[in-house]
Amino acid sequence: MEADVKGISKALETYLEVIYVLALKKSYVRITDISVYLGISKPSVNRAVNTLKSNGYVLHEPYGDITLTEKGRAIAEKVYNNHYIIKTFFTDILKISREDAEKEAISVGHSISAGTIDRMVQYMNRAVGE
Repeated sequence: MEADVKGISKALETYLEVIYVLALKKSYVRITDISVYLGISKPSVNRAVNTLKSNGYVLHEPYGDITLTEKGRAIAEKVYNNHYIIKTFFTDILKISREDAEKEAISVGHSISAGTIDRMVQYMNRAVGE
């Protein structure tokens, strides 16, 4: 797994984002929920969650709920917000289909700089004002 500048891999950032998204929809998140959402095996999810737990990003007891720590929530929210901004830019400004925009946002969302995200937001704000 390739690590980004914060020291957490892009794959683990994705897990944090998925836990965040699932927690917005229901009161608990479990290994099975993440497995179904991502379409991957429960053992793979369990390994990732254990890594997140050992690094202080989530709280999890075997067979129990998974909860983001403050540290994990901060990263999850940032990834989720970046994903949303990129997807919105692609659909509203570039007129890319929602499906394609979603795929592209996932693809570039973990590697785009904060400065570029800021410029995208500024551009969208100007475009709305026109």
